Amino acid sequence: MATLQPGDKAPDFTAKDQNGKEVSLSDYKGKNLILYFYPKDDTPGCTAESCDFRDNYQSLLGQGFDVIGVSVDDEKSHKKFETKYSLPFTLIADTDHSIVEAYDVWKEKNMYGKKYMGTARTTFVINADGVIDHVIDKVDTKASSQQVLELVK
Repeated sequence: MATLQPGDKAPDFTAKDQNGKEVSLSDYKGKNLILYFYPKDDTPGCTAESCDFRDNYQSLLGQGFDVIGVSVDDEKSHKKFETKYSLPFTLIADTDHSIVEAYDVWKEKNMYGKKYMGTARTTFVINADGVIDHVIDKVDTKASSQQVLELVK
């Protein structure tokens, strides 16, 4: 599958969030959306990234964006993560990997010489028409929201 680029239609999806509620990309039609993919709940980089989006959430809303985080963790893990860090946005449980695969962020990774499959930390900025405006594949976990805001100035 080809990597998604700016100008591509964002693949639609339906999956459960941390509260067991079904969420679809189409629910956000007419809104600008920051869709960020992260490897794992409650790990240092993912926590820094999610907390940065949390700390700047009101500013992002003020700029016309909503935020959704996606990982392959389950609803229960997402609920614990949301509660522990008071995350004010939706976390999608992509346990069947359908979303990470549709967005081509399920990649071979290498840690300490061991190869494995995992989520490549990536942020997609999707406009109100459901089209990808920006793809950030070199995410600064401590300034992820600033990366988005710099692009949309």
